[in-house]
Amino acid sequence: MKYLVISILVLITSNDPTKIGKINSAKAAAKKAYNAGDFKTAISKYRYLIDSLDVTEDEVTLNLANAYFQVKDTANAYSTYQSLTGSLKNTVRSKAQQQVGVMHHERGKLEEALNNFKQAIKADPQNMDARYNYELLKKKLDEQKKQEQQKQNQNQKDQNKDQKDQNKDKQDQQNKDQQQKEQEKKDQEKKEQEQKEQQQKDQQKKEQDQKDQQKKEEEKKEQQEKEQQDQQDKKEEQEKKPQQELSDKLKQMKISEENARKILEAMKNQEVQYLQQNKRKATKPKDKGKPDW
Repeated sequence: MKYLVISILVLITSNDPTKIGKINSAKAAAKKAYNAGDFKTAISKYRYLIDSLDVTEDEVTLNLANAYFQVKDTANAYSTYQSLTGSLKNTVRSKAQQQVGVMHHERGKLEEALNNFKQAIKADPQNMDARYNYELLKKKLDEQKKQEQQKQNQNQKDQNKDQKDQNKDKQDQQNKDQQQKEQEKKDQEKKEQEQKEQQQKDQQKKEQDQKDQQKKEEEKKEQQEKEQQDQQDKKEEQEKKPQQELSDKLKQMKISEENARKILEAMKNQEVQYLQQNKRKATKPKDKGKPDW
C-alpha cells in the first residue's frame, strides 16, 4: 500500500496567514518526502503538523499512519489507524479499517481482519482494495473451515476406525479367550475321561488278576486234591494188594475168606495169650544169684 491522502486547507478556518503558510509548506514537504520514499522525513513532517501546528485533519493522521506502516513501525501504525476507524469521513474510515484488517491478517487474526475489510466496504463500497482483500480472505477462511471440517471428519473417521479396531481386537481377544477356555475345558474333560478309562482298565486288570489268582489257587487246590486222591488211591491200592494176594492164595488153597478170617482170628487170640503169658513172666522178681539169661 503506497498512497497519499491530500487534504485541502480551507483558508477560512484560520485567520493567521503565517500559520497557514507553515501548514501548507509542511504538507508539501511531507508529501514530497513520502512520494520519494523518505518515510522517516514524512513522519517527522506529519508529526510537526499534528503536534506543533495543531492540524487535526483525518487525512493528515491517515498519511502519518501510512508512513508508520511503510517503516514497519507496527505499534504506532496500528494505534494511528485504529484512531481513525471512527472517522466521520467515509473514505478515511474505510481506508483505516482496511489497514487495520491488513495488520490483523499479518498477526494471524483472520476473523478480525475479515470483519475490518467488511467494515471498510460498508464505509466505502468503491474501496476495491478492501473488497479484494475481503473476497480473498473469505475464500481462504472458507477453505480453512472446509479443511478443518474435513480434518475433523477424518479424525472422527479415524477415531471411529480406531474404536472399531479396538472393539474388533477386544472381540477377537474375547473369542480367543473363550476358545482357549473351551479348549482347556475339553482338554480337562478328555484328561478326566482318560483317567476314568485308565481307572476302569486298572480295575478290570485288578479283577482279572484276582480271577487269575483265584483260578491258579483253585487249580493248585484241585492239583493238590488230585495228588491227595492219587496218593489215597495208591495207598488203598497198596493196602488192597496184600489182601488181594491173600485172597488169591486162599483161592489157590481153596480156603474161603470166611474160614481164613476164622483162622486169623484164632491166630490172633493165640498171639494175645502168648504175649500175656510172657508179660506175667517178666513181672516175677529176678534171682540175683542167677544170670538174666
